[in-house]
Amino acid sequence: MGVLPFLFVPPPCAAFLSASPRCMENSNLNYAVPDRVSTLTVQKFSRRMILQFLGINNMIYYASTALAAPIMPDMKEPEVIRTLKLRSGVLIQDIVEGEGPEAHDGDLVKFNYVCRRANGYFVFSTVDQFNGESKPVTLPLDENQMIVGLKEVLTGMRVDGKRRALIPPSAGYVNENLKPIPEEFGPRRSLFSHAQEPLVFEVQLVKILSPPPLPTF
Repeated sequence: MGVLPFLFVPPPCAAFLSASPRCMENSNLNYAVPDRVSTLTVQKFSRRMILQFLGINNMIYYASTALAAPIMPDMKEPEVIRTLKLRSGVLIQDIVEGEGPEAHDGDLVKFNYVCRRANGYFVFSTVDQFNGESKPVTLPLDENQMIVGLKEVLTGMRVDGKRRALIPPSAGYVNENLKPIPEEFGPRRSLFSHAQEPLVFEVQLVKILSPPPLPTF
């Protein structure tokens, strides 16, 4: 399965607990250096240290794994993923082609999306990662209302199609009026705090509603 470097997300590292003299007795630690395996030689562990390692450490690991996991479980990637680079700098990958009608510039569309930072850290999703419920966004394909990069991703998609894209800041949230923007305060603040860095969007086109009405004068 082909995976591009910019989409590589390293697995969450296991949480390390620094042992204090109270937690570890007669221990000797050798820290890792490049291309070598770190060693840990311990003659005796305290009860507290063992409980921390078996309990808290595993909880942090599995919580991190859940947060880093893909939000769209039915997004089955093809064995060969082709990447298209647009003049705006947006990189697009087609994950599922879709079989419905095609979205065009100006159409009013309904879609689900997952937004992450380029290093894989989760920002926001319209699909609940725990129960799978979704709250699709409805927006016109208009660069005055939607970030340019996402408009370019959705334009040309077919209903039920899925794409992944890396959107540079210049094609992203160049101002705070452009959508989509999470309604919740926390995700909204997180989004704008990372607006000046590349963002990865995974998008699923749910429905094309209609072309937006023409303005009246």
